[in-house]
Amino acid sequence: MTARAVAGARLHFGFQNLSLARERLYGGVGVALEEPRVVVEADPADTVHCDDDLVAAQARTAVDLLEVSGADVTVTERLPRHVGLGSGTQLALATLAAVAAAHDREPSFRERAPAMGRGGRSGVGVAVAERGGFLVDGGHPTELFTAAPPADGEWTVPPVTARHELPDDWRFVVAVPDVSAGRSGDREDESMRAVVERADPGIADEIGGVLLRRVLPAAAEGDRATFGAGVATLGRLNGAWYADEQGGVYRPPAGRIVDELSDCPAITGTGQSSWGPAVYAVTDAARADEARAAARDALESVGVDGRVVVSAPAVDGIRVDS
Repeated sequence: MTARAVAGARLHFGFQNLSLARERLYGGVGVALEEPRVVVEADPADTVHCDDDLVAAQARTAVDLLEVSGADVTVTERLPRHVGLGSGTQLALATLAAVAAAHDREPSFRERAPAMGRGGRSGVGVAVAERGGFLVDGGHPTELFTAAPPADGEWTVPPVTARHELPDDWRFVVAVPDVSAGRSGDREDESMRAVVERADPGIADEIGGVLLRRVLPAAAEGDRATFGAGVATLGRLNGAWYADEQGGVYRPPAGRIVDELSDCPAITGTGQSSWGPAVYAVTDAARADEARAAARDALESVGVDGRVVVSAPAVDGIRVDS
């Protein structure tokens, strides 16, 4: 019987610390979305077969980890790659989930994610796969990263230190401009090393205050205005770390889109997800159409085509049907 794994995107609002002067490094903050999503299907087989080379490699790793014979794997829906929506982690873990379900095994995301190449910096993507929600992870011990990151797979996925289910009438508008993809792979690693080497620890202290006194209480109380403003501030503070690497607090043209969206009364906070170019805005179901129109107008105003998606926050992890 075919196993089908469905994984929603995630937004990454930023890290709590990028300075080697603090005890914990990284510490991701993000939220699971219902849309857009990736869907992977798998059937048991004697070997691994998939028309997509990347997914085939992920499926072979999954087969080895699960100690099963093989799988015939198909991706029927995809997330846009390297735009700030967590496509790499969600695809890898959806593949693991589908192969596991095809053989009646548990995916054990947290245990197996490092071998799948995931969770080496932020733990948000793995936590999203496990159970969704708004999530904060505890980061990695800084001493592991003082010279260079651990070798591939030789890390533990950061623990979840806070999780909240956001109100079901909240919506996230995501605008993905048709521009060059955000950083990934070796290029992302090089940029992150450069950022970490010169990161101002004072910014981490400011972020800690915003997260502890604004964002987390707002998530717990369902205060959308404070939450939106708080994650937007967290993103701007992160952007100060990244400015030299990405050409400003936001990578172009994300900054102009953020400015345009900030004027919309239906939106309570806006920012760039991860390396971009995806831009998010916080709104609610009643004003989602107004916010969607504002996002489309913002793309037009900066002279780029793109896709706009409105999504509810996801309250569960990767869903599997078999």
